[in-house]
Order: sequence, then structure tokens, then C-alpha cells
Amino acid sequence: MTRTTLLDRDCVVTDRGGIIENTHGVQIAVTDTEAVIETGAVDKFGFDETELALMCASHSSEDFHIARAKNMLSKIKAEEDLRCGGHPAVSEEVNREWIKTGFVPTGICNKCSGKHVAMMAGAEALGADVKDYHLPDHPMQLEVKRVVDDLAHDPKQVEWGVDGCNLPAPAYPLFYLAQKYATFADAADAVEALSPTSQRTQNFARVFNAMTKHPEQVGGTGRFCTVLMQSYQGQLLGKVGADASYGIGVRESEDTRRLGAKGALGIAAKIEDGNLEILYAVVPEIIEQLGIAEKYHE
Repeated sequence: MTRTTLLDRDCVVTDRGGIIENTHGVQIAVTDTEAVIETGAVDKFGFDETELALMCASHSSEDFHIARAKNMLSKIKAEEDLRCGGHPAVSEEVNREWIKTGFVPTGICNKCSGKHVAMMAGAEALGADVKDYHLPDHPMQLEVKRVVDDLAHDPKQVEWGVDGCNLPAPAYPLFYLAQKYATFADAADAVEALSPTSQRTQNFARVFNAMTKHPEQVGGTGRFCTVLMQSYQGQLLGKVGADASYGIGVRESEDTRRLGAKGALGIAAKIEDGNLEILYAVVPEIIEQLGIAEKYHE
């Protein structure tokens, strides 16, 4: 594989014997500077930091993920009525085990089950009917939209669709996504420094800390997001999205200041053709070219 200088050109080229085989377009944004928490559901139902991390996950459906999601369901006294459905696990090892035992995955095994249980909890906290929590006009989804619009520089630039796990999902310029990840990292810095902060900033810090302290919940054994966050030991948050998109939040350091960032740094990347293998080559390249890897990655 030949990788271009990513900050100067916007493609990755793969070749065989010097003959170009594929060209993958890349979109990258680098910039400086949460709805379920805002409903009060996390505190109302006593969800711990590990469970908060699972709410933010695209997990591998390993036994500990499923057990954690079931525990979350028990806290809200709800049946397994998730609107995401089951699917093959991201983990091939888990899939092989399921095939051997004839196991048929249900919604609780879905890689986004933590998010769906969180939405159900949020609906309960809002005093809304849990049924149809996934629909765009449900109070829980309207709360999500309110928070997204609040965080957007221009709500008119935010469009909405339905994602792969059957929930409304926003689409907005990649630059905005990078800014949001910078905001998560900035919040963690502010709370650690005991600076006066808003409730929303404290919520962002809770999410950042939950994900970076429990990266195994966010992905799973050997998963890219998990290994990346483990390597940076609380300094960097990384999360993959559908069709080869990625968001990164980096806490303030000498490296971010050297890059001219005022505070934390946010990075967002999208492979235009949705190739996940290429994404996982691009993300480390971006980090290396920005010089962030040197200080924390050992």
C-alpha cells in the first residue's frame, strides 16, 4: 500500500507491484475548539462509568458487553424490547462461537445495544412512553435533536436520516464533527483543572472519561478504537462511525499547542467509499503527521 501525504492530498492509493489498483478519496478536518445525560437518566438509574462507555459503543457483542447491557436493562426495569434488532457480531471470534452453538442474536447483542438501552432510560427520565423511543418525533429523539442543534454553529446545516441501528442520526460538515470531539477533550481538561464549568461541559467530561477509562466497552478485544485509546492512556478519545468515518478528541498538550490549537484538538476523517481497512490505515497516519503520537504512544 502506498499512502499519500494526507494533509497535502486527499486520497490513499493502493498498488500491486507499482501498478495502481485502487484510489480511495479521504476527507479530513482538524480543528480546536450528549442528550441522554441531559435527561438525568444516568444519575436517575445509577448507571456507572462502564455503562456510560457502553452507551457510546459500537461493541463486539462479547459476553461482557451483553451482560453489561442486560444489567442496564434491569436498572430501568425494562424488557428486552430494543428497536435495533440482532445482527452478526463485529468480532469474528464471537460469530464463530455463535455458529457453533446455534445462537441467534437478538437486539441486546447488537453493537449499539448500549445506546438503545440509554435511549429507553432517557425516555423514562423524561416521563415519556418507552415504546417507539426510536421514532424521530419521540420526546427522546427530540431531546437529541435539541442538543445537536445547540452544539451546531448553524442548525440549518444539520440534516437527519436513520442510521444502521434504526435511530435518527445527524449529518453535518466534517469540520463540525472535529469541533465536537475537541469539545469533549476540552471539557475533560476543564473539569480536571477545577475550572468553573457549565453542566453541559461536565457532561462532556463524563463521556470523555468514561470512554477513555473503559475503552474495552467502546469496542472490544483487539478492536481499533479500544487499542488506540488504551495506547494513549486517557489523553485521546477515538470512535469509529458507520461507513469508515472517525472522530478523535485530543486533550491539550505541548503537541496540540505546537500545532497552534487553543486548547484541545479535534480530528474527523471520512473515507469516501466507506472502506474500513483504509480508514484504519489513515487514522494512525493523521496522528503521526500531526506529531501527536510521539509523546503518549509508547
